[in-house]
Amino acid sequence: MTHDVIYSVVVGSRAYGLDGPDSDTDRRGVFLAPADAFWSLDPPPTHRDGPRPEELHWELARCLQLGLAANPTVLEVLWSPLVETLTPVGQQLLDRRSALLSRRVYETYGRYAKAQMGKLAATRARGEPVKWKQAMHMLRLLRAGAHVLRTGEVLVDVTAWREPLLAVRSGAVPWSSVVAEADDLHADLDRALAETPLPAEPDRATVNGFLIDVRRASPCP
Repeated sequence: MTHDVIYSVVVGSRAYGLDGPDSDTDRRGVFLAPADAFWSLDPPPTHRDGPRPEELHWELARCLQLGLAANPTVLEVLWSPLVETLTPVGQQLLDRRSALLSRRVYETYGRYAKAQMGKLAATRARGEPVKWKQAMHMLRLLRAGAHVLRTGEVLVDVTAWREPLLAVRSGAVPWSSVVAEADDLHADLDRALAETPLPAEPDRATVNGFLIDVRRASPCP
C-alpha cells in the first residue's frame, strides 16, 4: 500500500461471491493527493494503476464525481465487504457514501444492462459465441440496481444467487431463458424506481463539503 491510500478493497468475483479456484484478485481504492499538489501546472492524476496486478485507485475528488453520477463500479467499491485499507479519512468517506445515492441509479444500472444485452444479441446474431460472463453480470447488475433503489444500500455480495448466476456464466442456461430473466429483472427495476425512497438527485452539497474539509485539513508547506 502506498502512503496516500485512504481506502482500498477487493472487488470483482471475490467480492460478489462468484469466485472460483482460478479467480483473479481485483483491487480498487481511493488515494488522497495533498491540497498543494493542485496548485501546480501539473496536477495529480485522477487515477493510477498498481502497484499490484489488477489494482486501481482514484483520487478522492474523482471517486466522488463518479459516485455522484451513480457509476456502478465506484458504488460497488464503496460498499465492498472486503476492505483491506481504511484510514480515518477513508471512514469519513464511508460515513458519507449514502449522500452519493439517488434515482440516477435507475439510469446507470439499467443503461449498462441494456447495452450489454444489445452487444450479446448482436454477437449471437452474427453467429459468434455468446460471452456468457457478460450475460451473468448483466443479470447481476439489474438485480443490484433494484436493491439499491429499494434499500439505499449497494448490493455487492450475490452469494444468494451464486448457483444460477454461475450456471449462466458456464453457458448452461439457454439464451431464451437469459432473455426472459433479463426482461423480468428490467420490470422489477421499474417497480423499484416507483417504490424508491432515494432522492431524485444526490446530496452534492454534503459531498462537496466533505471534500473541501478534507482538502483544508491536508498538510501543505
